[in-house]
Amino acid sequence: MAKPGCISGLEEKVPFETVNGRRLYYEIHGMGEPIVLLHHGFGCTQIWKEIFPSLVKAGHTVLMFDRRGYGRSMGGADFSAFFVSEDFRQENVEEMAHLLKRLRFDSFHLVGQCEGGVVALDYAARYPEQVKTVALSSTLCYSVETIPESNKVCFPKPFHELELALQEKLQAWHGDDYAETFFTQFRDRGGSYGTGIFDIRPLLPSIKCPTLVLYPDRSGLFDVEQGVEFYRHLPAGELSVLPMCGHNTYEHQPEEYVHVILGFLGRHMKENE
Repeated sequence: MAKPGCISGLEEKVPFETVNGRRLYYEIHGMGEPIVLLHHGFGCTQIWKEIFPSLVKAGHTVLMFDRRGYGRSMGGADFSAFFVSEDFRQENVEEMAHLLKRLRFDSFHLVGQCEGGVVALDYAARYPEQVKTVALSSTLCYSVETIPESNKVCFPKPFHELELALQEKLQAWHGDDYAETFFTQFRDRGGSYGTGIFDIRPLLPSIKCPTLVLYPDRSGLFDVEQGVEFYRHLPAGELSVLPMCGHNTYEHQPEEYVHVILGFLGRHMKENE
């Protein structure tokens, strides 16, 4: 198993910042009002390839980065234990805060896809003075069973039985030597959704900034009612449902994804002028 985030021949040719002794990969594009993009639990910065160019074109600075142990960012020897620890969510937030400070991002909008939405909400609760708005898509609001039990239903196939296209995508994201280990780890346990019953609703009343909940109506993982639960518990929540759309909204309907998010940002940027 290769060390997470160290893809041979690439590590010295792309931008990294060292946080807590581990290198985190990041990209910055464009100029203007800053947006930070937060990838989902299987992904990395590469999931945004159909999204970030339109945000840049609309006049935004876009920062995207691979969280610890994802994509090209290092996980460290203790990453497997960290992945199932109670510290996972909080330490993701603190490492992100260190990275943003180093890169001089003082205030910004957050966009989180699936598990990235949990990171965005945790960050907005911890550092409300920095976060102007949050947009989250396809994020789980609560579970009725433990995450390992739920994942057995959502992800019934081991890596070697996945469609070849999906195997190749994961290998491109995380490296040939690590993709199967990474997939198995996420499929079985841990991450931002934890190992027990997940319920983020108690946190939501503390999120005071405008928050867009973007939800597909045909996710194979989470019912659209999850989006409604977010909307009902957020003090400044907005809800948009993408019709005939699967779980990976950024991939299934990238143009509509960007359109809805830019509309949301535009409304609230205008209010603050």
